[in-house]
Amino acid sequence: MGPKTFIMKVLNGISVAVVVALVPQALLGEIAKALLPYWSGAATILTLTGLAASLMPVLIGVLVAMEFKLTPIQTAAVGIAAICGSGVATVDPQGGFHFQGTGLVINAGLTAAIAVLLIFLIGERLKSYTVLLLSTLVTLIAGGIGWVVTYPAVKVLTVWLGSLVNGATGLQPVVMGVILAVLFSFLIVSPVSTVGIATAIFMEGVSSGTANLGVVAAGFGLLVAGWRVNGFANSILHVLGSPKVQMANMLSRPVTFLPIISSAAILGGIGGALGISGTAMSAGFGISGLMGPLAALNYEGWGWSASNLIIIAVVYLVIPIALALFFTFLFEKVLHLTKAEYYRLDFE
Repeated sequence: MGPKTFIMKVLNGISVAVVVALVPQALLGEIAKALLPYWSGAATILTLTGLAASLMPVLIGVLVAMEFKLTPIQTAAVGIAAICGSGVATVDPQGGFHFQGTGLVINAGLTAAIAVLLIFLIGERLKSYTVLLLSTLVTLIAGGIGWVVTYPAVKVLTVWLGSLVNGATGLQPVVMGVILAVLFSFLIVSPVSTVGIATAIFMEGVSSGTANLGVVAAGFGLLVAGWRVNGFANSILHVLGSPKVQMANMLSRPVTFLPIISSAAILGGIGGALGISGTAMSAGFGISGLMGPLAALNYEGWGWSASNLIIIAVVYLVIPIALALFFTFLFEKVLHLTKAEYYRLDFE
């Protein structure tokens, strides 16, 4: 197995784990927060979805291991190592551990990769002692490296990178809005997880909001571009689900990115000018589960006023659809660079 294949397997495992762990909170978290003053059951929803998010590191370990088709014992050991390296659990002075947040996605994935390499190195050498020794060795060596060695360095790096992105967006919201929206419109149809990137570097505020708009632009752009060949059900997947369903089509024909990134650039600039904001968790989800719009409305300084509702509706629905129609027409009918057939989805 070459380095490229190994890295792609690790990234694929991380991507699936991030989505599985964060989707419940993405779909219900913002709605539950809005309902909390009026319905006590919303607190239970927030608790359960928060717990699911905090379990993301162990899912990263398990799903990375599954990418390599490891045995159940090996898979469990990688899951343990990943949670050790994630930083999601800190030692409670009164005993036990305190779980909070999702930990460092990058270090959880890095620790899982180290654990897999260690398991490959051990191979069949433990024989009948595998049950007794494998999890111990992986926990102490891979988990120890993640906890003691890589976590402090990765934390400094990710916090610095997040501060850089958030700070630059605060100083130049329109320019950074364009850059982040274009970047995330590309990433959402690549093997890389937009949610993983956003949570890994702690994107917050306008940087998160404009990145989210890049995903929105991709969703509506792909819906319109392939409408004639995909029909209603498959087309709406790009918005209610994820634009990532187009990954194979778009990576095989890079020209298909042109209308998408064009829409994203304009929408991101508008979002930056208006101060559309969000959280690290909302950045990569687009409009799916109303994650982006709800995060923007609930962000500090916004709120559910009539004027804000109109702004959000225009930015998240009217403008993306208008841009999608315009750029699809431009690149397909005027410039003759794309065709609806390029965006055909076939799930059979």
